[in-house]
Amino acid sequence: YGEARVRLMLGGAVLGGAVGLTATTELAALLAVIGAVAGWRALPWAVKRRSCRRAEAMECDLSEMLDVVALGMRSGMSFDRSLDLYTGYFRTQLADAFRSAQRQWACARWSENIVRSLRFGATMADNLEDAAREARSGYKARRQEAVAKAPVKMMVPTGVLILPAMLMLVLGPVLLELAGGF
Repeated sequence: YGEARVRLMLGGAVLGGAVGLTATTELAALLAVIGAVAGWRALPWAVKRRSCRRAEAMECDLSEMLDVVALGMRSGMSFDRSLDLYTGYFRTQLADAFRSAQRQWACARWSENIVRSLRFGATMADNLEDAAREARSGYKARRQEAVAKAPVKMMVPTGVLILPAMLMLVLGPVLLELAGGF
């Protein structure tokens, strides 16, 4: 950050001096000082501006996130699973921030289990078995969710491909008789 500020300051001074040299040396010195000050202040201004934009975007998405998590928890999901639902289906800055936080929580759980095993003399195998059981249950829940969504996804191909063929098979002879009668 400090190095970037110094480089921007020097770049602003050089640019201001170069522009000022087209007229007079006094103007070059003045523009070099103005360019150096502008370069020095540019990075904090840009960081503050980006921070404000990010805060506004997250504030805008906060109510939606709270609704999704509350709905998930009312339907019987845990907080982690409800938050995972939000971060899996929404592509916002807030969802990205929560996705990153969830990864950190998962790493912290692993570290906590290892430290607990080492500190209290519990076997690491028990902790790993518990983690494997939890991973299997999470995998099973995701697979069950995918299986539950399959009939809905199959409705479109069925309606577009199979239904017209069945209609032609059933109504074909009737239509041929009608066409032959004219």
